[in-house]
Amino acid sequence: MTLRRIRRLLGAVFFLLITLLFVDVTGAAHHWLGWMAKVQLLPAVLALNAVVIIVLVVLTLVFGRIYCSVICPLGVLQDVFAHLSHRRKKHHYSYSRALSWLRYLMLGVLIVAIALGLTALTSLLDPYGHYGRFATAVLQPIYQLGNNVLASIAESFDSYAFYSVDVWLKSLPVLLIAVAFVAALFVMAWRNGRTYCNTICPVGTVLGCLSRFSLMKIRFDEQKCKNCSQCTRHCKASCIDYTRHTVDHSRCVVCGNCVDKCQFGALSYGLKKSSSARHAATVTAEPSPNQQKDAPTDDSRRSFLLATALLTTAAMAQEKKKVDGGLAEIEDKVVPHRQTPITPPGAWSARNMARHCTGCQLCIAQCPNGVLRPAGGLLTAMQPTMSYERGYCRPECNRCSQVCPTDAIHPIALEEKASTQIGHAVWIEKNCVPLTDGVECGNCARHCPTGAIEMVPLDENDEESPFVPQITESRCIGCGACENLCPARPFTAIYVEGHEEHHTY
Repeated sequence: MTLRRIRRLLGAVFFLLITLLFVDVTGAAHHWLGWMAKVQLLPAVLALNAVVIIVLVVLTLVFGRIYCSVICPLGVLQDVFAHLSHRRKKHHYSYSRALSWLRYLMLGVLIVAIALGLTALTSLLDPYGHYGRFATAVLQPIYQLGNNVLASIAESFDSYAFYSVDVWLKSLPVLLIAVAFVAALFVMAWRNGRTYCNTICPVGTVLGCLSRFSLMKIRFDEQKCKNCSQCTRHCKASCIDYTRHTVDHSRCVVCGNCVDKCQFGALSYGLKKSSSARHAATVTAEPSPNQQKDAPTDDSRRSFLLATALLTTAAMAQEKKKVDGGLAEIEDKVVPHRQTPITPPGAWSARNMARHCTGCQLCIAQCPNGVLRPAGGLLTAMQPTMSYERGYCRPECNRCSQVCPTDAIHPIALEEKASTQIGHAVWIEKNCVPLTDGVECGNCARHCPTGAIEMVPLDENDEESPFVPQITESRCIGCGACENLCPARPFTAIYVEGHEEHHTY
């Protein structure tokens, strides 16, 4: 198997599985595939994951920039776009000099953004984050609609192998940003292949600096080269100058196109040959092109192998959401204005979230209760925030903390989550049903998992006084059960105000 085919196979496997991690509706994917998000370079740097960083550095120093062509989903997406262009217009690439000033400028901007905690800017420079937003905003709804179609078909045959899920727009600005970026990426890849990867992406710049010193590289044999230019015309990175027999290894992503297309064996991928080996190669008679085409090749000796496994996800039973019954149409709630946004349990604080989150949306895609959605603020754009119109943060769920690759949401045990205060409930008297409609309620008190709410008479001296909620703020953890289940419409009678710093009791 040639280098090109191995790269394509591994890239396709990584791409499809990490996409499944974002679009999965069963909740099973993160148990098996969560590591694929954690091996992305920038999330590993923000999480200070030394093991992943060392592995990726060693991998690059040995094999070159295979991270960009195999592990990075945005890199693989560029190859897909470039392949579509290649089918329409063959051999349209050409060598171009590296725009080093722009590459290092973007890298400097990223470093400054991380140092100053400008996460909105960091998220715009993270290739994995860009793909995550596209997968969550565009691919996941399409996947969910397909799932719902299958659920309807299966239900008509009295089968419940599938179940329907809600499909809703989590954030219009994030959708527009994701679509605009992928459209721009498509244009760049269609015209010039890896332009984004080798000119704008700071992760590619860092790996490019390391790949200059990699042990295994694409190498020229000047004695065999006929200057046919096929290597340059098939190089998506525009890094091969066939006239000078040079390869810019800082931009080469080891795609294997040049090796595969060279008809004279002038290009190979491997270790640097010794002087004696080169001398032996020069005195060896060169076979004709026809003979070389017929001779058995041994490309596998020059190919790289990565250890990977094809994992499958099993369907897991998931409890269906409990919603109000009856035939009456329920009016949607209006999102309450919160002075302090609510950050998920495990985030520790809004400051920690701002310094580590790249807005990849994986936690939002994986939230089974519809609680997480992208924030709308300028400085916190695309970061997750909590709101309880569609559900509440259930005590038995800690999935967002398990899937976060940057430690913006630290892994948190269910016992710790039950005692972590991310906010506190606030009662709005003018909206409360017992006062507006003259009926008994108590929904908030009945469903509070910590017993922080009890129903008390509005007027202790009046026996006819309606019962209203009384909140013990020190016991409230801000889960939002009261806000979500409050029957007041469209303005809820009780809502959760977030805490800048999380507390435990």
